[in-house]
Amino acid sequence: MEGSALDFCTTQELIAELVRRKTFLGVIVHATEELRSERWRGERVFRVQHSQNLDLDEAGRLLGVISHRMKEQQDA
Repeated sequence: MEGSALDFCTTQELIAELVRRKTFLGVIVHATEELRSERWRGERVFRVQHSQNLDLDEAGRLLGVISHRMKEQQDA
């Protein structure tokens, strides 16, 4: 597999680029620290960023819908 320019970008740079795009309409939830192992151990601190195309209430409603759908899929 060949590398790409994305290989040289940090996670923060990729997230900033995505959130900056006018075509992105969504929310990103990511760990503040990069995962350095295959398994997640212990507690994690997360950061939530949303598109500038969404206000805070819209971003919150979107997260609520996602949470509801995840619960439905778990219960199915």
